[in-house]
Amino acid sequence: MFALVDCNNFYTSCERVFDPNLQGKPVAILSNNDGCVISRSDEAKSIGLPMGAPIFKWERFCKQNNIRILSSNYPLYGDMSARVMRILEQFTPDVEVYSIDEAFLEFRGFDKYDFDDYGHQIRNRILKWTGIPTCVGIAPTKALSKIANKVARKFPKETGGVYVIDSEEKRIKALKWIKLGSVWGIGYRLQKRLNAKGCKTGYDFTQLSDSWVRKNFSITEWKLKKDLQGVSKLELDVRETKRAIATTRSFEYTYSDIENIKERISTFASSCAEKLRTQGSSCHMVVVMLSSDRHKKDSEQHRGSKTVVFPYPTDSTLTITNAAVEAIKTIFKPGIKYKRAGVIVTGLVPTDNHQLDLFVGENPKHKPLMHTIDHLNKKFKADKIKLGNQDLERTWKMRQERLSPKYTTKISDIITVK
Repeated sequence: MFALVDCNNFYTSCERVFDPNLQGKPVAILSNNDGCVISRSDEAKSIGLPMGAPIFKWERFCKQNNIRILSSNYPLYGDMSARVMRILEQFTPDVEVYSIDEAFLEFRGFDKYDFDDYGHQIRNRILKWTGIPTCVGIAPTKALSKIANKVARKFPKETGGVYVIDSEEKRIKALKWIKLGSVWGIGYRLQKRLNAKGCKTGYDFTQLSDSWVRKNFSITEWKLKKDLQGVSKLELDVRETKRAIATTRSFEYTYSDIENIKERISTFASSCAEKLRTQGSSCHMVVVMLSSDRHKKDSEQHRGSKTVVFPYPTDSTLTITNAAVEAIKTIFKPGIKYKRAGVIVTGLVPTDNHQLDLFVGENPKHKPLMHTIDHLNKKFKADKIKLGNQDLERTWKMRQERLSPKYTTKISDIITVK
């Protein structure tokens, strides 16, 4: 059996744990730079605030409906997510963290368990220990557990936040209930092709013949169909080494001077290099991107990118950052107001197992230096050690005018009980 545990309105729920005044009130969480709505409470949804709404267009609507608007507090959300995932590991060793607010669990050797009761144990422990409300869907396959979770979320009073598909009758009923576009793994294009075949629900999809699905789609769609039929074909994903690592961000403001842009690129490249070392990889090339604000149609537009190939694989912050900064100099055009930039490291190979070059190689001083920097930053839980051309105050310069305190990750923001 598989379970899908999903945190309800996760970002909003994290804020409510530490600010009970938000309970029962409409709340909206904004994206980077306070751009658009990325999370809403059920109350905000019922009022009509759409997901992805640009806040500058919906500010008046939010004020009229007393919707509390907050900036994204990623340190808080990340810490609360880690707490939830650690709790889930107490119920089974087989856990796949699917996203920041949901995870798949596999139950091997749990044949004698009452899964409805076990699901309520999971939900109650997370709520008691973290204050985060969740829904739990349990079924014989991953795809069906997703649907079971949607049932639990849609009918909280009837299910108590937990729903188990443990019979053929429940499986068919759930598949006939769920619309095709709401089935996990069926995107817009696939839905359009299946609609042309007469499929409107998940059940309709499972009635197609295996041969037709294999002929017209890939093995992935066939596995999904079998999963929905109760035959497990989608296993828990094993965490694999990434083939490329990217750090892309919008700036807090538009920049037309190269010094500010160089500082941002240096910070992005440093982040990529740190991630490389974390997964034990080195890169053969770095791609640097820079673009203006496409939403400002009256301003001159420019977008460019440059790829730098290294003569040897590297995970050194110094090497990668220097290459990225030199690349941005060739992309930058004076007079353009730039809004977004990014750094991608690719061509990844294991740091401890790659082809060496007889004549060129990394400066041998870089390895111990990077090791020391990583050790200190990990020890003090912050980026205390940075390059001289980085902003020494902040990692990302984002507009966060409505930011709540970092209740669990910053000592000065811890709640004081009087």
